Amino acid sequence: MAVLPRFVVKLIDCVIYQLLANSCYKAAKKVRQYGFLFTNPSLKTPNQHPSFYPHVSKCSLQNRASQTLVCDLNGALLSSSKNYSFFPYFMLVAFEGGSLFRAIILLLSWPILCLLDWDAKFKAMIFISFCGLPTKNMASVSSAVLPKFFLDNLNLHAFEVFQATGSRIVFTSVPRVMVEGFLRNYLNVNDVIGTELQTFGRYYTGLVSENGLLVKHKALIEYFGDKKPDIGIGSPNLHDHLFISLCKEAYVVSKEDNKGQPTPTSTVISRQDYPKPLIFHDGRLAFLPTPFASVCTFLWIPFGVLLAIYRICIGSFLPYKMGLFLSHWSGLRITLKGYTEASTEGTQKRILFVCSHRTLLDPVVLSASVGKPLVAATYSVSRFSEIISPIKTVRLTRDREKDGAEMQKLLSEGDLVVCPEGTTCREPYLLRFSPLFAELSDEIVPVGVKTWVSMFYGTTASGLKWLDPIMFLMNPRASYDMVVLPKLPKEMTCGGGGKSSYEVANYVQRQLGDVLGFECTKLTRKDKYLMLAGNSGLVAPT
Repeated sequence: MAVLPRFVVKLIDCVIYQLLANSCYKAAKKVRQYGFLFTNPSLKTPNQHPSFYPHVSKCSLQNRASQTLVCDLNGALLSSSKNYSFFPYFMLVAFEGGSLFRAIILLLSWPILCLLDWDAKFKAMIFISFCGLPTKNMASVSSAVLPKFFLDNLNLHAFEVFQATGSRIVFTSVPRVMVEGFLRNYLNVNDVIGTELQTFGRYYTGLVSENGLLVKHKALIEYFGDKKPDIGIGSPNLHDHLFISLCKEAYVVSKEDNKGQPTPTSTVISRQDYPKPLIFHDGRLAFLPTPFASVCTFLWIPFGVLLAIYRICIGSFLPYKMGLFLSHWSGLRITLKGYTEASTEGTQKRILFVCSHRTLLDPVVLSASVGKPLVAATYSVSRFSEIISPIKTVRLTRDREKDGAEMQKLLSEGDLVVCPEGTTCREPYLLRFSPLFAELSDEIVPVGVKTWVSMFYGTTASGLKWLDPIMFLMNPRASYDMVVLPKLPKEMTCGGGGKSSYEVANYVQRQLGDVLGFECTKLTRKDKYLMLAGNSGLVAPT
């Protein structure tokens, strides 16, 4: 029995010896390779030492429109106070483009990845995230998921310099397919030079091309030849020093940017400064999946499923007030403002509640909040969502005449809830309102809806829509805030005021936009699904 412990100790000793020997060898090799930087004056820029460059905030923004800037997305344009080696973004690819199983494998490999050098770590993350991944899945993640997280972490100082220049070239060791869509569509870069991946048919093999990971300084020399770019921005490490030393001016983005700042997000651009509005995005994760956050998420999922079942049960079988109390106790906060029974009295007709649309649960939460059963008319709801719904739901067909007749019938039987946007929107924007509701009744009550989630989004464009309500209810903490506006004045309706249905729809949209602080757009449901999923967004009734 004593042989086994000795064998384990010897095995551990051997592994540590090999890792240290390999690391020391690579370190010596890199020092030898890059050592000439400190002795070759031809590679030094005037008044600059290769091991030190001014912070990017010191770069003047004046008269830069005709100049060329080169930089990397990782470590330069993206702010990060932790050195995760792009791990959270590979986790997004693995989880959103692959599967939960792939994401767990990537997470379990993280302790081992920490023992590897940078090149080996990066190649390992690429292999785990991409091996067997369909190319169409990566295209969807690149265009619909990653841009949101890239925008949330754009470094303010680097972005200001980036925007001031006329020509922008990004060199990155990150797989080009992960970043090119964002860089071209949101930052208007002229070219993206990144690591290329091998494919087999319609799938990635997980291997990089024959050229290996992109070596930025070599790629820059190959791209520009003898010409030097005007500005180079990089991180304060040896690899980037070599890269930006080939530019006329060089600046660094320090990892210590947030030290001494009042908030950790002080060097990240705000939503108002986004180069392009982020109206639509997809994916289930509502946070950047760092290693620690990913561990918490995967440990939470079994409990989240049980919590979702609990919340469904109390919403379906308990009285409204008790259900709301227990929902609040479970971490789901629901608030309703502006609604009183008197606000909907004084008419023999049924009330038509017109809601802004955040999740499939909007009509359910409104029904529970007002304390009476409502009927919901909605588009593209799955059969599973209809089954678990505690209120009556009717699926519309998108045939104007049939839908109008169906909603008119439902309205004659009781109060009705409609969401004229036709689809959900996560960000503070309102899509164009379909005018059909204005032709049904003059008893219109607008309802503004805001939601917040801590872990999972309860909407998707390309995923399994029947999971939408489950994912929302799995959140450890979430909130639903509703504001009921006064009933529309008669002079602003079709019957009483002679307004067209389009005028009424636009009026209601503006009213809800003002009370919620949302921006009104003319975008439609079709625009959303074409952007995010490349389809019309119809859901099969299964």
